[in-house]
Amino acid sequence: MDKEVPLTTFIKKSNSKKSDETKMEKRINKVADLIDKEQLKTWLWDAANILRNRVDYMPYILTLLFYKRLSDVYEDEYKEVYERVFNQMKEKLGDEKAKKIAEIEAKKKSWHKYQIPEDCLWERVKNTPVNIGEKLNEVLMKIEEHNESLRGLLTRVDFNRKDVLPDQKLKQLIDHFDRYRIGKNVSPDLLGEAYEYLVEQFALTSGKKGGEFFTPKEVVKVLVRILDPKDYEEVYDPACGTGGMLITAYYHIKENGGDLKKTKFYGQELNDMTYVIARVNMVVHDIKNADIRQGDTFLSPHFTEGGRLKKFDVVLANPPWNDKNLKGLEENIKRAPFSGDRFPFGIPPLGTSADWLWIQHMLASARDDTGRVGVVIDNGALFRGGKEKDIRAKIVEKDWIDTIIALPEKLFYNTGAPGVLIIFRKNKPDNRKGKILFINASQDYEEGKRQNKLRPQDIDKIVDAYNDFKNIDGYARVVSLEEVRENDYNLNVTLYVTPIIERDEVDIGEVWSKIETLEDERGSLKAKIEEYLKELQVI
Repeated sequence: MDKEVPLTTFIKKSNSKKSDETKMEKRINKVADLIDKEQLKTWLWDAANILRNRVDYMPYILTLLFYKRLSDVYEDEYKEVYERVFNQMKEKLGDEKAKKIAEIEAKKKSWHKYQIPEDCLWERVKNTPVNIGEKLNEVLMKIEEHNESLRGLLTRVDFNRKDVLPDQKLKQLIDHFDRYRIGKNVSPDLLGEAYEYLVEQFALTSGKKGGEFFTPKEVVKVLVRILDPKDYEEVYDPACGTGGMLITAYYHIKENGGDLKKTKFYGQELNDMTYVIARVNMVVHDIKNADIRQGDTFLSPHFTEGGRLKKFDVVLANPPWNDKNLKGLEENIKRAPFSGDRFPFGIPPLGTSADWLWIQHMLASARDDTGRVGVVIDNGALFRGGKEKDIRAKIVEKDWIDTIIALPEKLFYNTGAPGVLIIFRKNKPDNRKGKILFINASQDYEEGKRQNKLRPQDIDKIVDAYNDFKNIDGYARVVSLEEVRENDYNLNVTLYVTPIIERDEVDIGEVWSKIETLEDERGSLKAKIEEYLKELQVI
């Protein structure tokens, strides 16, 4: 293993020691200039703007951010140990011996969460004069080799693409990142929020592509507050994207005083780069009990227990909506592990939406006693016919559908369609059995130029209605399963709850008076124009 960097790499022996120490202190103390949250977000977005219109910038920016964080934290850890040991030893042993002992101690693996070889520190790489991309690739590969838990997280991006990332552009980007330290002084919560902000901005500017991996955080917050994960439970997302739902669940437990050491989080994601971003997202947020796997959830579910499909307390997801591109996988799905357990109500034929396949997998992954399931899905899943209707009817008759929530339009980045939240419970409380709560939240939102947004009061209103489980005129209604049967298992929310839309009262007399006034003004103007035309001898 390469020799780890001693502090004397930065605090040099010789007559230049004082100036070098001052330089390092200035570098470390720069953090005081930064980091409030808004500054950090601006700094990251400015980094993204350096690469925009040149390359798919998000993987590059997030990888450099992660690398800079690893290097800065390593330096901070080293400095803390070195200074503590040096100060303890210098009076007994003198400066030189104390310095050597401090260097040996500060290099020990036990003081560092991640091992960064000396020649891989940010300070070394930032001064690379030429072939910067090649150097970055080598450094990131070497860091992975020294850290088993980081394998595959730093080397999915090729920085040595001179056609889109010439040395000049990479140098500009590295200089920008060098402006601030993001070591131990920056909390995981703060850095994690900035990381997710960057992912969200990418989703916002990427249209449909962005919506495939990112769910608006307000929608996620509604789902998580309703499902209410506890600190002794296990949470699972079978289509986890960049991990936002699991992270929101983590903070929900934290904000409610839960013991985060007890909770476990699981996710599976098909897309290679999105999977990497999800894993890094967990590291950046310092979520230790997270297990993120890559693979096709339908064909190869990764989480098992005792030779069977693993069960969870909370299952939540925003899977691909109305996905009809299973590419002839119907027979493969039937032969996939635990297919009979996961899809007991049937597999829709090729060319049919996969919405109820996702829902069945999620239900099969939920515990029979504590299991709560929440899915963000296409509105059409509520009323489409054929095989989908057959599956929907069977799940209705199992009495597992707890609540259906109609959302406003234009909340999502990849579609203007409104979408719905469906909440399932394997074991409903007695007062909710044989009933489904319908909530029509389609009219409550803040309108934006590109995207609409749920406001805090809109989120509270939905959650309160869910918890109260009672009729609210124009907003919520408790419906019996018998009524659903009478409607042929159509679960379209507007069939059960029609929103009350307030309209301005019209004073007919006042309107007519305004019309007459306008007509009088029109006649007067016409007369004046005719006079002018006569003077000009036009008429």
